[in-house]
Amino acid sequence: MIATVPKAVKLWGRGQLTIPKDVRTALHLEDEAQLTIFVVGRCLVMTPKRLLRASLARDAGKSLKAQGLSLDDVLDCLKEERSRYNRDTYGG
Repeated sequence: MIATVPKAVKLWGRGQLTIPKDVRTALHLEDEAQLTIFVVGRCLVMTPKRLLRASLARDAGKSLKAQGLSLDDVLDCLKEERSRYNRDTYGG
């Protein structure tokens, strides 16, 4: 699994966004690559492959275990990022 620092991207007209170059390079995404996107809670998840939910859950579980992380660790991180975002965006 490729670990990166969270990056902010801007949603442009007609719902377009730019995936940062280092992320595209790390994932070997070529021009006009096909991505699958789906929603998990309030998060968007994109993958360069068409994945079934069961295999995605299995792969995610293996990756978390390999890094010594639990689902609670991921959820705690998401809560921290949401708090940081709200603080930076709304000053609260």
